[in-house]
Formats: sequence, C-alpha cells, structure tokens
Amino acid sequence: MIRRREFLAAAAAVVSARAVLPQLAFAQAKFPERPIRLVIPFPPGGVYDAVGRPWAEKVKTSLGTVVIENIGGAGGSLGAAAVARAAPDGYTLLLGGGGPLIINSVASSKSSYDALKSFEAIDLLALTGLSICVHPSVPAKNLPELIAHARANPDKMSYGSAGTGSMNQLAGELFKSLVRMPGIVHVPYKGGGPAITDLVGGQLPIVFANVTGQIIELHRTGKIRIVAVTTPARLVGAPDIPTAVEQGLEGMISQNFIGVFAPTGTPQAIVSQIAQASGGVRGDTEYRNLLLASGQEPVAESGPGRTLQFVKDELARYTPIIKSIGLRID
Repeated sequence: MIRRREFLAAAAAVVSARAVLPQLAFAQAKFPERPIRLVIPFPPGGVYDAVGRPWAEKVKTSLGTVVIENIGGAGGSLGAAAVARAAPDGYTLLLGGGGPLIINSVASSKSSYDALKSFEAIDLLALTGLSICVHPSVPAKNLPELIAHARANPDKMSYGSAGTGSMNQLAGELFKSLVRMPGIVHVPYKGGGPAITDLVGGQLPIVFANVTGQIIELHRTGKIRIVAVTTPARLVGAPDIPTAVEQGLEGMISQNFIGVFAPTGTPQAIVSQIAQASGGVRGDTEYRNLLLASGQEPVAESGPGRTLQFVKDELARYTPIIKSIGLRID
C-alpha cells in the first residue's frame, strides 16, 4: 500500500505537472503556424496601404504569409477596435497611426479602445511629415513672412485641412496657438486632395497638408509654395525645405506616424519576434526607397519601447489641443 505521505507527494506532483503543461505547450509552439492578419484601418489605396502592403510582402521571409484586411470607417476607429477585440495571440495586428490612436482615442467619448491600454506597441515604420503650404499669390517666401502677413491681415486668413479631426487640422490649430492668432478660420475638406485642389486654384491662401510626392512636385513647379515642414528635422525626400522650428517657431512639430500594434496581452515573446522581423524590413533598402517615393520618412531605429514612448509623446502633445478646441468626433 502507498503510504499517506507518498500519496500526497504524488498527487502534488501531478497537479504541478498539469499546471506546467500549458506553459510548456506554449513555449514549444511554433509561431506563426498560420497566416497573420494585418488590419489597415482605412480603405485601400491610401498612405497606409503604401506603408503596410510592402511591409507585409517583405516580412513574409520571417513570419510567413501576412494577409491584408482593410477595415475603413470612422477615421480608422473601426479597424482599430476590431484589433483591440481580437485574441492576443499575434495573429491579428493593426497598422495604426495618429488618426485612430491619437485623435479618436482622445476626441471620442464612445471609443471602445485606449491607445495605451488596448494595444502592445511593436514597431514604428514611417513618419508622414506635414507641410505649411501657401498659394503663390500670398506674399510670403518663408514662415516668418507668412506670420507677418497673417498678422497684417487678421480678417482675411483661413487655412484648409483634410477634415475636422484630421492631423492636418491639429497642425493648423497648433500653429494658431503658437502664433497667437485664434481668428484664422479653419476650412475642413473631405480629404487632403480637394483642399490642395482649391489651394492650387487660389480659393485658399493656406493649407496644412501631408507631405507627399505630389505636394513636393507642386512646390517645385511653382503651383504652390511650401514655406515649412513641421517635422523635427528636414525631410530626407525634400532636404531643401526648412522646418518651422529652424525658422523660429518653437514647438511647431506635427507629424503623423504609422506603426505595427497588437492587442494588449499578446505574449512578449511574440511581440519581440514580430518586432525583430519588422526591424529587418525597415532596414531593407528597397522598402526604404518605396517609403521615400510615397512621401514617407523611414524610421531608422524603433522597436516596442521606442514605439510606445512615441505614442505617449504624441498623446501629450495633442491632447491639450484637442481639448482646447473642443473637438468631438462622436
């Protein structure tokens, strides 16, 4: 007969083994074992596609098949919410950016996700610089001259953006705050394209626009004039255009970002594996050239920690602006 002490010891060993089995099974499981879904929270054909689709193609060598799913709507919040609800197993990822993660999470009281609590930051892929563009009829060759012109004509100044709640509008409102000219009128459009069309046609004096190959070409052909970019440093794709900061407007830093995120709770081993694979893509010369051609700024150094800090910094920068203008997107 088995003695009581021996029996209890054997039973405890069985219980311990059962508790460890799932962990061992997870540790021995190969990731990934099936295709990964990358949710792009905007319709096909936009700037997010220009960043995400080649990333998905390049990362196949490390992670296998990555299937793109475009879930557009509500400024990117529908796609972001879908990822936030997904199983935290690494098989559903979000190509997130300033719209869904910064603006929507702050300006919507009905948001079902939180930029910091609902996602695991994995990797920052690209930055989209914003630009302060004027029509050639505006007598300003640089940013100080534009500010002087605006102050001399306070009742005649307006600026166009890609729409209410866009990063473009927030850049415009930041500009108004810094130059202390709250009377500059915001003219929202249904997208950046129509705003630029009216700028070229002379219906608008100023537009805050994402830097794209088209914008740079319009600048170089004289159809519009970019007086400043709002990035911390000059753009690799347009090094001749000065930043707003170097022209004396301290604090005028505004840029969109695009990165890879996973649902919160995703195992750190999987987060690290995806981040390492993504880092290989960021270092790929062909991928970097594709980003530059589409008006993006490739990110040289990133990873989970840097990406998380970037999102925190952007929230700290824009939350006061969003609240000061009473922006609501519900």
